[in-house]
Amino acid sequence: MTTESAGSSSGLPSRRALIAGATAGAAALAVGAASGTAGATAPGAADSPAASGTALAPAATGSDWNACLTVARAILVRDEQDQPLVPLYRDILLSKGLPRSRKAPKKVLVVGAGPAGLTAAHLLRSAGHTVTVIEANGNRVGGRIKTFRKGGHENAKAPFADPKQYAEAGAMRIPDSHPLVTGLMDGFDLKRRRFYLVDVDAEGRPVNRTWIHVNGIRMRKADYAKKPQAINRSFGVPAEFENKTAASIVREAFAPVRKEFEGKEGRELVEGWARVIQRYGHWSMFRFLTEAAKLDERTIDLIGTVENLTSRLHLAFVHSFIGASLISPDTAFFELPDGTATLADAMYKRVEDIVRLDRRATRISYGTDRVRVETVSEGRDGKPLVRETFTGDRAIITVPFSGLRHIPVTPALSYGKRRAITEIHYDAATKVLLEFSRRWWEFEEKDWKTELEKIKPGLYDAYRRGRAPADGSLLGSHPSVPPGHLPPNQRVHYAAYRSAARNQPEAAHVIGGGSVTDNPNRFMFQPSHPVEGSAGGVVLASYSWADDALKWDSLDDDERYPHALGGVQDVYGQRIEVFYTGVGATQSWMRDPYAYGEASVLLPGQHTELFADVRSVEGPLHFAGCHTSIKPAWIEGALESAVRSALEVHSS
Repeated sequence: MTTESAGSSSGLPSRRALIAGATAGAAALAVGAASGTAGATAPGAADSPAASGTALAPAATGSDWNACLTVARAILVRDEQDQPLVPLYRDILLSKGLPRSRKAPKKVLVVGAGPAGLTAAHLLRSAGHTVTVIEANGNRVGGRIKTFRKGGHENAKAPFADPKQYAEAGAMRIPDSHPLVTGLMDGFDLKRRRFYLVDVDAEGRPVNRTWIHVNGIRMRKADYAKKPQAINRSFGVPAEFENKTAASIVREAFAPVRKEFEGKEGRELVEGWARVIQRYGHWSMFRFLTEAAKLDERTIDLIGTVENLTSRLHLAFVHSFIGASLISPDTAFFELPDGTATLADAMYKRVEDIVRLDRRATRISYGTDRVRVETVSEGRDGKPLVRETFTGDRAIITVPFSGLRHIPVTPALSYGKRRAITEIHYDAATKVLLEFSRRWWEFEEKDWKTELEKIKPGLYDAYRRGRAPADGSLLGSHPSVPPGHLPPNQRVHYAAYRSAARNQPEAAHVIGGGSVTDNPNRFMFQPSHPVEGSAGGVVLASYSWADDALKWDSLDDDERYPHALGGVQDVYGQRIEVFYTGVGATQSWMRDPYAYGEASVLLPGQHTELFADVRSVEGPLHFAGCHTSIKPAWIEGALESAVRSALEVHSS
């Protein structure tokens, strides 16, 4: 995954230099258009650095201070007086409900039955309002809380060969730093257990034995932490970075930014974050790493590949900076036994009688104290399409803006709101999951020998020597694999696209955690816990974002799953094929007809230019959902928005 350096021996500009040049050109054209000089040559252009082929000097950037304060307060969940809102939100969500009001109860429509919609509906109904929830999906609620499972409120069929197995299509880990969602789980009396972002041993101690497999080099993460030279040199990084891990390079790059707010409280904390937003709010991650951190392209390729930044280098620095501080080995994560959808089950149960499934909003019209939402059904199972109209005094719209873009609203919303709906960037994310009849990732070598000899004497050594057949004949060959689930076409695709590498690494012997690779799979995670009563497990064989995700979406199942299996084999070895059941599951959030993308992952400048308008009230229309918080893709952000919008409606 290396690229040419900016001054390559061929004399041609590198890939990123071309991209940067194109971006700069587009920006210059936009400025010219705004000033009425588009298409004209600016005075002195022939003498400019761009005209001579040299790099442009960094442009001064900055945003309105009040806009920066608004974003900072949203990050910290503070009010206009810079006081924390989370204690109030916790009280409302978990114990006291909405405060008493002397105003008459309202008839409220909630569009969307994700965690924001379900929570806002519950709070408002508990406060005496008449509430109807309108949900496009005729099958389930929960939005991007989605578990591939048997049963649940959606009464789903078993998605895997072993009906006990389940796996997360959406939210799979909940950080302990999110008090609203953890408190809500406790309030529902849902048991939670640790999600191991870093693999552990049998006693639950981190061991970091999962793999980094890049540029043809396979190395345990623990070994990379001690001696990163081999992998780092494969990217061609400068000598000063050869002995530093990718994670430490990123930490050092971010350190000056963290100093703006670390150790500060109250107004100083808010202003520290606001300064970060003002300085870097219009920067992409790539620009920050090159201009602020002064990193070369080879080092950026290293940290992009190993630390999951490659696919989002062009997106807002602020988004990735916040995310990097959360998704780290220092954060404790939890999961829910039987799947995150058990949280959606509990949310749904409180308001099931007021939720209208199979009603996709097609048009919204409103007046001073009136809202009208027109809907149409999906016509599932051959049923005729049905149109239905709902009316109310207020409405909370939780539809992602990427979906709201397709819903006519009359009269027209404010310019700022329409611009936000049109421009807010939604990223792609795709998960490919594979089922195995045994938890081979937990094996030691002795376990492998025992299990492979059950198939055929000498097979253990054949795999170790790279002599086992790669024609698909050994797919699912272990006696534990249930018959009838492996389509013949998968064997053909597997053999056609088999990996050229046949070397067999030692047994993984891990519990939980994940590996990283530069092949199309990119990131893979093992289950943190076994499913009770099952000897097998479901591996998240590929978790990818942006362009990496879209490439998976072009493959049908018979191709996708053998491809994903081959990517896992690159990292863990060919022999895992014997436990493959032939069953997989895929979730593409960009292709999901209800999500319209993974989440609102903002572009440079969108925090300060658009965010205030994202959640602004428009007459009787209020807006919620994780995209209206600075925690997109997190349940916590959805719950924050639910309490905020419910308070708005209740007090209006």
